[in-house]
Amino acid sequence: MVVASIVITTILVFILVDLLLRLALTRVRRARTRKEREQALDLGLSLDVSDEAPTLKRVELEQPRARILAVDDEAVILDSFRKMLVLGGYSIDTVESGPEALGLIRKHDYDFVFTDLKMPGMDGIEVTKSVRHLRPDIDVIVITGYATIESAVETVQHGAMDYVQKPFTEDELLEFVNKAVIKRQAHMEQRMRHKIRLVHPGTRESKSRFELNVPAGVFVSPQHAWAKLEMNGSVRIGVDDLLRKLFGPVEEVELPEHGKKVRQGEKLFSITYAGATLDVPAPLSGRVIAANTEHRDHPEWLAVKPFELGWICAIDPADLGGELPGLRVGGEAVAWYQQELDRFSDLSERLRAANEGRETGDEAAGGPPEGARLLEEFTKPFLPA
Repeated sequence: MVVASIVITTILVFILVDLLLRLALTRVRRARTRKEREQALDLGLSLDVSDEAPTLKRVELEQPRARILAVDDEAVILDSFRKMLVLGGYSIDTVESGPEALGLIRKHDYDFVFTDLKMPGMDGIEVTKSVRHLRPDIDVIVITGYATIESAVETVQHGAMDYVQKPFTEDELLEFVNKAVIKRQAHMEQRMRHKIRLVHPGTRESKSRFELNVPAGVFVSPQHAWAKLEMNGSVRIGVDDLLRKLFGPVEEVELPEHGKKVRQGEKLFSITYAGATLDVPAPLSGRVIAANTEHRDHPEWLAVKPFELGWICAIDPADLGGELPGLRVGGEAVAWYQQELDRFSDLSERLRAANEGRETGDEAAGGPPEGARLLEEFTKPFLPA
């Protein structure tokens, strides 16, 4: 007992020491990072960049979280704004007028433009309209006071991503900007053009979420299930790359019962993403003769060789000759996938425009998250009512 107690005590001491060392190293790294950012702030403010804009002040960091241009007619506001964001890990340019800001966005790449709403000459609404016209790739965020909330909401209608209300603390501002960065990254991923790859035997499938694999010889249904004919006459079925990659990793799979008879277009299996479940119709009529039970415990394995190991079930087809011509294969499937990607992009943009500027109150009140709404709208045309 004494030896066991000594061993347990020793282990606990080692764990405690390791934890304390990790905490100490984390604090040291944070302190070093903050000091580097403070030095960058001092250096940036000493540089003369007035040749680009008379009131321009610039602070650049290595590997910033984002590049920001802020415009406000009050220098003291910009001083505070600049210090908060630089210490938070952002590179920032600041100017005191809208025309200066527009001149800079023509020359430099920014992720965000933060603009005060009330400014002499060119106000925040005009800045928002101009940025969205000249550089639609830059997201605009309006800085507003309580008395101008209605006007800030108006800027959202003109293309602003969001607005932040002053006064704010450093923690409040950084939390807001961090969320804006995440939101921007999500929107950029949705807008990225996906590539479609026709995969021939011996060609490696792409793991990139922006490349969709279409195996030659594998048939695809209008409901995005694939069907692969086996030598024994059975058909293996799974979910295609578009549903897997555009809506995130599958978290749960509901398998069909062995012996179940299904007609083409009826529910065959279900897959669950974050906040959404999709019933996938059968691409062909037949009787279920096998189910890949590995996916019940390991749905993440659907991403591992999805057209070989990622099959969900197998059926004995009832009318292969009559139903197979209704599926797509080869070049025809590639052309159809391009149409589906175009439809997905258009739908994403419409939902983004409808949601722009809204707070998350809809979700808090019980509404579905944005990804679930997108999945629901995308699958409406081909799922049974």
